[in-house]
Amino acid sequence: MFQQITIVGYLGNDPEMRFTPGGQAVTSFSVAASRSYTNNSGQKVDETAWFRISVWGAQAEACNQYLKKGRPVLVVGRLRPDPQSGGPRVFTRNDGSPGASYEVNALNVKFLPSGGASGGNYEQDMGDEPGDDDIPF
Repeated sequence: MFQQITIVGYLGNDPEMRFTPGGQAVTSFSVAASRSYTNNSGQKVDETAWFRISVWGAQAEACNQYLKKGRPVLVVGRLRPDPQSGGPRVFTRNDGSPGASYEVNALNVKFLPSGGASGGNYEQDMGDEPGDDDIPF
């Protein structure tokens, strides 16, 4: 069996890198993927899904170095279900409302252009360590 998810969104926080006891880098960050639509009654609805991304190895180090809060990214990975429920991790927000977080192990992370004058390159693969001339922002 195989499952894969592709997410395009914006970083909700700066990446956080740590190391396993064996010395492998792991970087975590959240990504918000939003969409807007008009419902049957004509009202505009904004919907946002949050994903908690874990990136490993050389990609983890590159993500930690080059990504910042608000950056657009494309993440290809696999969903990691909550061990207790088999679905997303469900939690209660500080205001008492329910929330859910989808956990994703990233297989590939790509920088997307941030819309500024510096542009970027959709094809910049984070698996390769970019030189100063290759940084997509």
